[in-house]
Amino acid sequence: MHSAERQTVHRWTFIWIGALVALVGFSLLGVALTSSQAWLETSSSLGLSLLGWGGLVQALNALLLVSEQPVATVPNTGLLVAGSVVWLAGWALIAAGIRRAPEPTEGPSPAAGATLYPRLARYRDFYWSTLGAYGGGMLLAEVVLVLLQTVLSSGVSATELGSAGKGASGGLSLPPTGAFAIALLAGGMVAFISGFIGASRAQRLSLPEATIGVLYLGLPIPIILTLMERLPGLQLALGYRLREVTYVAGLIGRPELGYWLVFTFLVLALVLGINTGFIAAGSGRVDLKLGFELFVARRHVAVFRPSLLLGTLAVLMLGIIPPLLIYFIIRSAEAAVERTRIRELGLKDPLAAASDLNRLKLREQSPTMMMTALSVGGVGVGVMALIIVLSVMSGFEADLQQKILGTNAHAVVSKYAGDLPEYAKVMESVRKVPGVVGQTPFIINQVMIASEGNVDGVIIKGIDPGTVGEVTDLPKNILGGGSLDILYTPEKIVHRGLPDEEPAEESGVEEDDIIRRSGTPKKAPVLPGIVIGRELAASLRVVVGDRVNVVSPLGTELGPSGPIPKSRAFRVAAIFYSGMYEYDSKFVYILLNEAQDFFDVKGATGIELKVADIDDARRIASQVVKVLGGYPYRARDWGEMNKNLFSALRLEKLVMGIILSIIIIVAAGLIVATVIMLVLEKRKEISVLKALGVPDGGIVKIFLAEGLQIGVAGGFLGLISGLSWCVFIEKVGIKLDPDVYYIPAVPVRVEPVQTVLAVVIAVLVTYLASIYPALKASSVEPVEGLKAE
Repeated sequence: MHSAERQTVHRWTFIWIGALVALVGFSLLGVALTSSQAWLETSSSLGLSLLGWGGLVQALNALLLVSEQPVATVPNTGLLVAGSVVWLAGWALIAAGIRRAPEPTEGPSPAAGATLYPRLARYRDFYWSTLGAYGGGMLLAEVVLVLLQTVLSSGVSATELGSAGKGASGGLSLPPTGAFAIALLAGGMVAFISGFIGASRAQRLSLPEATIGVLYLGLPIPIILTLMERLPGLQLALGYRLREVTYVAGLIGRPELGYWLVFTFLVLALVLGINTGFIAAGSGRVDLKLGFELFVARRHVAVFRPSLLLGTLAVLMLGIIPPLLIYFIIRSAEAAVERTRIRELGLKDPLAAASDLNRLKLREQSPTMMMTALSVGGVGVGVMALIIVLSVMSGFEADLQQKILGTNAHAVVSKYAGDLPEYAKVMESVRKVPGVVGQTPFIINQVMIASEGNVDGVIIKGIDPGTVGEVTDLPKNILGGGSLDILYTPEKIVHRGLPDEEPAEESGVEEDDIIRRSGTPKKAPVLPGIVIGRELAASLRVVVGDRVNVVSPLGTELGPSGPIPKSRAFRVAAIFYSGMYEYDSKFVYILLNEAQDFFDVKGATGIELKVADIDDARRIASQVVKVLGGYPYRARDWGEMNKNLFSALRLEKLVMGIILSIIIIVAAGLIVATVIMLVLEKRKEISVLKALGVPDGGIVKIFLAEGLQIGVAGGFLGLISGLSWCVFIEKVGIKLDPDVYYIPAVPVRVEPVQTVLAVVIAVLVTYLASIYPALKASSVEPVEGLKAE
């Protein structure tokens, strides 16, 4: 009897010719659609047909009585018809090249009519219950994730989501990132359990059911969320209800990327559940015991040998050349001593010496041990690189965040339009909001500042020195031991008395403006104080006590020739240094009442807030708006005001993590090769185990455990070496030029979550890499493995 794989005959000449003809037809169709500019009308239908959704969408449109959109006429109908005909002809040739093999002429085999092998007798091509578990589990996981994210972060209860009322409350009101972590874990758990149940029911992996389930029930929600970013109508219908979901997805700058990364995580959880369910119930009963399999795997690969672990750790810590030199020297010395011993033993007992010599050769020439060491080292290098790079990037992000939040507030309360004359009353109301630990009023505007040496455009900010220290680090950033209180007493500002100072009248005698008389110097006029940054002071070439002119193009005054920009003289009262070039060169500060008088503002532009937890600033800002009664008040947190900057940093860290994960993927290829070599070496042992009654799931457990041991060992060594290098960089430091980089050394910040995540990624990759070799090992039949013995 021919096997099932041999019952189909492929005539490759027909298949290749048909493929070329179909390609020509596709090209003709593309030219026809391009010439008629009909790609926009046909792209949606082609996309649905590619996913197999075309008939389903048409059926739903028919049931819902949705009218069809008019289709644009194609001017070049002949080219369209020709392309369609050629396309169909190509596929006809491909179909003609695939034929079933003729039935064998010999009669039935002697085994005809015998009882079928029980496992084969129970086999079914398709399990609808498994499809429901996989597809329904993916859909349920996505719904659970969206609902939990919305309920936990916005405080909106699940029963209030449909109404989308702005005053809804009643949820837990967690920070968005914390709510996302809980929602992601819950969604992943749902996907894992559904995969476990489906595989346990079918007692196999059931890849067709998984593919169909993910394609038809898992894709719609991420596709809808992606289209919501591009279709205004969909955004209007769902945007407010899913605002917390879109906010978290937008933290990396591209919400669409966030949606598909979460979808990939859920698919991975489903795959892990499917594999675990097959392993646990593949033998027909649920078997979660791992003692015997772990014992066999540990004895088989011996990953946790002290020599292997210490050698790999030395390579990770010191580089590859010094440890390898030491290793080869030690091994050469050991081999020389061992051969000397064997030679002396051979003089007394030749058989014992031959046995020891053979054992020595086997130990020296074992390729599996070398592959295992390389796999552990590859995983360790990947984990170490991930931890070091992500920790350094987190250090830069933390340093940048500290400098930004040291100069700016955690949140800002203002009106949608106009100033805030009632800011004192608003501050009294805001003070009652839990989580607000400081607040200060401010006025902000753009002006030009000029000195004798230069002119520049800056952002001027009117502040209250008594409360600004509760919100920002401006008082701590004053250089030379100065204080903001000097703004209250401008007459105490020490100045150099430059010739441009206009002297005041003294003893009723006026001084000529053109011919200056010598004598006792006059007292300089008292000018309001201004605080400028160090970089701006260097650009204007001024120091404390020098006079600068501030020109505002918004508030104009009438002069002899008409309206002129409003100008006022200030005296430099202090110089600050924040560590950010943009702030030190563009920000200046004056008293709040001076800004009110200069810009003719009644009250303040807004109120700056400081909160107890910066990660919870968005929720506290929304609570402030609720306390104030909503419109016309609004509040923006620091994440919203600096969204582009921090989104770019997070996206850069994500991309860097993905790129460095390629090292782990390369190590996973080594693991696949290592486990396959183990399978080939141990075919006899596998056959013996299966003959003794070990099920296929038990064999899969053994080789998965071997791959997992490599991943755990590599992840553990990578964790130790990565943290050690981070401590070295932090304590010893990589020096930088502060005048160029504004930091004295490379910053390092080890975040526990991302550190653990790097190790988990390595273990998961090695686990997934071990699945295929483990399945191949379970397919070894006892007769095939033992027939040569």
